[in-house]
Amino acid sequence: MYEKLFSVKDKVALVTGGTRGIGLMIAEGLVRCGAKTYISSRKEDACHQAERTLSEYGDCTAIPCDISSIEGCRTLASEIAKRESTLHILVNNAGLTWGAQIDDFPEKAWDRVMDLDAKSPFFLTQALLKLLRTGASAEARASVVNISSVNAIRPSGLQNYSYVAAKAGLQGMSVQMARDLNKDNINVNVIAPGPFKSKMTAPLYQDEETEKAVMASFVMGRWGSLEDIAGLTIYLSSRAGSFVTGTVIPCDGGSTTIG
Repeated sequence: MYEKLFSVKDKVALVTGGTRGIGLMIAEGLVRCGAKTYISSRKEDACHQAERTLSEYGDCTAIPCDISSIEGCRTLASEIAKRESTLHILVNNAGLTWGAQIDDFPEKAWDRVMDLDAKSPFFLTQALLKLLRTGASAEARASVVNISSVNAIRPSGLQNYSYVAAKAGLQGMSVQMARDLNKDNINVNVIAPGPFKSKMTAPLYQDEETEKAVMASFVMGRWGSLEDIAGLTIYLSSRAGSFVTGTVIPCDGGSTTIG
């Protein structure tokens, strides 16, 4: 029993925004641990490149799709359903941020960010419920992991108003989803990442001097790693985490608690 406690081997997983940054880290962890993993992104070239890279470690298939609309979410769900009869793990990671001074923050920054960061996780999960329910049981619950941000827990100096609102909303929505899907043996949890290297955080490590100053402010003095974010996702998606649902877990090296 215990050797399989953290196992995701032979489970079917989907990671949105899985071609770079945190999404790619999570996807690689799942692939390396034996999950049959699908990744998705709106950029076709990025999908194929990530698929080639991850396929060196295990079973990975990329499906290019823009999920910033309900139609896109349904299209991706349909593509998964063509290939699989069940889905055990869904990681809603695709996201967008927007930063601007409060006096100049535009309406389009609200529409675009809310569509992808708040609405899409709901409508993609909705579209995949049949597959998630089919793959779930009391002994082996399905897992939905929504990726939020520590910015939704404590403010930063980034002035990313719509992003903070969307991620905070995602956290509240996830708790409601966890309550409603519990009867279907589907767990819903949230990971709130802190400092990980990605396109969103690129300005923080644009040069050695900037990165050194930024890292000095980190509680643990380092960036988050693949093992950190993938390990937490795997825990929540394995037997080890099956008694955990409706929870927001910071993965931030202590920045929101002891920073």
